[in-house]
Amino acid sequence: MAKAVTDHSILYERGPVGVLLIHGLGGTPVEMRDIARRLAAAGYTAMCCQLAGHCGTEDDLTATSFEDWYGSALAALHELEKRCSTILVGGLSMGAVLAALVAARQPQRVRGIVMLAPTLTYDGWSIPKYSFLLRWVMNTPLVRYYRFEEREPYGLKDERARAMVSYAMRSGNSSEAGLFATPALALRELWRLTTTIKPLLPLIRQRTLVVHARHDDVASLDNAITLQRRLGGVVDTMVLEDSYHLITVDRQRHLVGERVVEFVGRIARDVETEQAEAATWTKPATANAATEADAAPGVREPADLVAGLGSAALASAGAGHGS
Repeated sequence: MAKAVTDHSILYERGPVGVLLIHGLGGTPVEMRDIARRLAAAGYTAMCCQLAGHCGTEDDLTATSFEDWYGSALAALHELEKRCSTILVGGLSMGAVLAALVAARQPQRVRGIVMLAPTLTYDGWSIPKYSFLLRWVMNTPLVRYYRFEEREPYGLKDERARAMVSYAMRSGNSSEAGLFATPALALRELWRLTTTIKPLLPLIRQRTLVVHARHDDVASLDNAITLQRRLGGVVDTMVLEDSYHLITVDRQRHLVGERVVEFVGRIARDVETEQAEAATWTKPATANAATEADAAPGVREPADLVAGLGSAALASAGAGHGS
């Protein structure tokens, strides 16, 4: 079992609509903070959870599996449910894939999904051509000794942000910018996560927002296209033209934030409409029951004139027709 590390989760408590935000592999809640702040400013509760093994050492990370990461997301979902009646789940990179897994396994608890730079495959332009050899390494004892250091451009097109992230990673403070190197064992867990989610994609019916950079250096636009084709629900897509992989902190982060807030607002309005419609259907049924209770004995109401169909059944039939 991995030793305990300090929890750097972030919570902005606002209204009854909440959004759970999940960081990427080897990342931290900080990379989701800008999105969370924008959601909070719009009146939505936002939580950036910290996944098991993250914000610590490489050993902390390699001591966990993707199911442990899923467990962290599920625990955060439970905490958010204490505060919110409607919840969306989103994430960045691997966190986006994990968000989809939460939605697939907990369909009644998740109303919508936000997938930012989703990474089903490492196939961006900065990935070495020999990366296919990693599959061989992963199935040998050598996997325990391999680690992959972050390299330019660190997922960032913005040079100023790139310099800041590089400095933070090299300083050794993994809670701010994540680990400077990703252990091969952790990468293997990411592959196991993507292997698990792919057959579940057609079963995911929640409305989904996918935001991806056209020139993503880590995961190509094909990842977004795959999700468009295979997800079982409606997929809204936004393609960025001036960002790399870390779209929540890169040049167009403000556009990403605005689009996420707009998407959450749409889900919130849909929920309000459904609740209003449910209330509308409830009132006639209540009125019919009261009328029947007040009717004089032996007096037949119009509903009773339809053979085998009482007023309650008629109300049910009407509801079915209008839904």
